[in-house]
Amino acid sequence: MPGVREVVDGVFELGLGKVNVHLVVTDDGVVLVDTGLPRLAPVIEHALKGIGRSLGEIRAILLTHHHADHAGSAADLRARTGAPLVAHALTAFHLAGSEQAPEPEGRLRRFLFRRLGKVEPTKVDRMAGDGAEPVPGFTAVHTPGHTKGHLSFLLDRAGGVLFAGDAATAANGRVAGPPPATMTGVPPVTDSEKAAASLARLAERDFEHALFGHGRPVTGGAAALFREAAG
Repeated sequence: MPGVREVVDGVFELGLGKVNVHLVVTDDGVVLVDTGLPRLAPVIEHALKGIGRSLGEIRAILLTHHHADHAGSAADLRARTGAPLVAHALTAFHLAGSEQAPEPEGRLRRFLFRRLGKVEPTKVDRMAGDGAEPVPGFTAVHTPGHTKGHLSFLLDRAGGVLFAGDAATAANGRVAGPPPATMTGVPPVTDSEKAAASLARLAERDFEHALFGHGRPVTGGAAALFREAAG
């Protein structure tokens, strides 16, 4: 069973293969950032029990974007918890089943994409745009590029915690833009220019820590690494 670990001050990371799900303990319960692949609700429930919490304590589910490795269990968890699902309007469009992501080119990328499984259609309860505060303490930042409706979230805690989703990734002490397709199973960007602009927008913010959809977190001095990456 995958392990869950505290990254900083009530912020936990659950590694699910190549993708991460994040659990944030608040005064009112738990905020879930992304939901992982399809059929992972029982694994997330087990992780919550490991930190002394339960599915019933989830107060909101924040989605960075609609890809199956991030939104795969959104419908199931929304049904099990009754918690509102929060996402950008363009993500909501995809989750409603209005448009399916196209298969990428190349045999390996197509194989990885098919392994992800399909996202069960569901309703987004709260739309969040740039600057919105969908949950107390969280601010949404619209960071298109990997997808048009991609959101990152800033948590006002411990000097600032950024949930970058797939707007960025980190490796070997450096931050870069969206993760490669070999890591996610989906095309890395829909618009490389917007992805670069989103990275630059995040670099303008102040935060000490950064957590990513893929790869290990950065604890301490994270904003400086984003500024270095943005040039």
